Amino acid sequence: MALLVWQDDLNIGIDVIDHQHMRIVEMLNHLHVAQTSLHTLAVAEVIDELVDYTMSHFAFEEELMEEAGYPFCAAHKRVHEIFGKRVAEYRLRFQAGEDITDELRTMLSRWLFNHIRGDDKAYAETVKQHLNQFARDHQQGTWLGRTLKRIFR
Repeated sequence: MALLVWQDDLNIGIDVIDHQHMRIVEMLNHLHVAQTSLHTLAVAEVIDELVDYTMSHFAFEEELMEEAGYPFCAAHKRVHEIFGKRVAEYRLRFQAGEDITDELRTMLSRWLFNHIRGDDKAYAETVKQHLNQFARDHQQGTWLGRTLKRIFR
């Protein structure tokens, strides 16, 4: 399998999330490079980093959806949980000595790209509206800051 290339249709329009997704793609490419080096320790390190980063990304994404009041947040979270269990199984198989790198990389890349294009794009507008409203509400700073500006103009 060749290195993965980021495609513009994977952008959901929320910079922090797009950058996290790009980072996951980079890690998938690092997994490929580690595998071709035939260093089992390097592969193990990349798998651990990839799984840990992806799980923290999921938590961040879920928090954004929840704060924005995305109506399908619970279902999206469930998709993440099922995926996490699936990846944990791959990790266990690898730790047991099975070479799962190609299979894992293929599954992760297909799942990630489909998930971004479907599930993540579905919540993007709700979260963007929430973030824009939050920015407007806090544009003038804190209550104290606004009050001091008004008094000491």
